[in-house]
Amino acid sequence: MSVKIRLQRHGSKKRPFYFIVVASTTAPRDGKFIEKLGTYNPLTVPATIRISRERSLYWLDKGALPTNTCRRILSFKGVLFLKHLMRGVTLGLFDEQTAMEKFEKWNAEHEELVAKREESHRAHKAERRHETMQDSVRRVEEKNIARAQVAEAQKETEE
Repeated sequence: MSVKIRLQRHGSKKRPFYFIVVASTTAPRDGKFIEKLGTYNPLTVPATIRISRERSLYWLDKGALPTNTCRRILSFKGVLFLKHLMRGVTLGLFDEQTAMEKFEKWNAEHEELVAKREESHRAHKAERRHETMQDSVRRVEEKNIARAQVAEAQKETEE
């Protein structure tokens, strides 16, 4: 039986939410699965991904093939890098402690990068909101000035 790591769609129309599951290749997309590894919500910025690294690594070692999207998700969360390091341990290139140190170092850098991206997104969003607010205030002030000028012109014509 061939096994894949893939996404199982949930959520309503136009509001996707996915479970990351291990399923047989013959099972339907939203059908029977072997194990749920985590969740993926693409609607948040950045996308929210919760995944069990240990179980994902277990299934990858057993020969489960991730789909393209799941491969990107596993790579983003460091599961594929951890698999790469564990392969080095089995070949005797370094011990497991060194592999975990390398992974923790990579994970810390990665989390810092993700936090920086999230902060820049928030700053950009706040800046856009501020620009929109200034533009609407400017338009209202222009309308008020135009009304005042029309009222002044009417006063002059009455006199």
